[in-house]
Amino acid sequence: MSDTPASSRFDAPGHPPATITEFKGVRFLHLGTSWVQGAMRLAKPDNIELEYVQMMMMWMLFLDNPKHIVQLGLGSAALTKFSYQRFPAARVTVAELNPNVIDICHAHFGLPPNDARLNVRQMDAMDFVLDAANHGTVDVLQVDLYDEEARGPVLDSPEFYQACMDCLADDGIMTTNVFGDFSNYDKNLQNMELVFDAVVWLPEVHDANIVVLAFKRAPSIDFSVLYERAGAIKKSMNLPAKNWVAGLKGWMQDQQE
Repeated sequence: MSDTPASSRFDAPGHPPATITEFKGVRFLHLGTSWVQGAMRLAKPDNIELEYVQMMMMWMLFLDNPKHIVQLGLGSAALTKFSYQRFPAARVTVAELNPNVIDICHAHFGLPPNDARLNVRQMDAMDFVLDAANHGTVDVLQVDLYDEEARGPVLDSPEFYQACMDCLADDGIMTTNVFGDFSNYDKNLQNMELVFDAVVWLPEVHDANIVVLAFKRAPSIDFSVLYERAGAIKKSMNLPAKNWVAGLKGWMQDQQE
């Protein structure tokens, strides 16, 4: 990894510092530790580099035209940029607690400034989901909340997931990354299942990330339709959506055994 220049360290007090490293054409985000909190390929800054972050877009198999996409936890802004650019009819809102992360994303990860459609807010994710003004307004909720140690989600209680569900519109979907100690997986999945109408997850990808889809209202799943949609997503968005469908199919088969 290359040395991080001083100008690439954002260190406002009271929050973990945000820094970058670069390796083989990829820029990585860190929060004061060696843990990777996000990545961007310099030659393709608008693409989603990490596989598990690509999987956070699985909601596209079920929703065509979201009006409001919300991100809890900015990371390296990959999901935020992708949603903002690829869904021009949607509003994109972000709740990120650490101002250092917001600043470094503007400086080094191509996060555009706020405008009529984009609203990156420095605030606690729990405060966002508990705010009654946000309830029933969100079509897609993407949750990737980790502190600098990345041991598990910062927010994972039944109360948090209930508030997430409250934010969703009638056909709203939450995608979330459950990462960390294995005890986190069962706790998070059980807490989601207490609240959401349907919860499914894909097999873990690199570094033990498991991406979960949680539905406010359980969808009818027709795999021939999903594969057709996956082909369209691959063509228009260049994301490996057929792998997602195969993962969902495998998950359903495992549940039936």
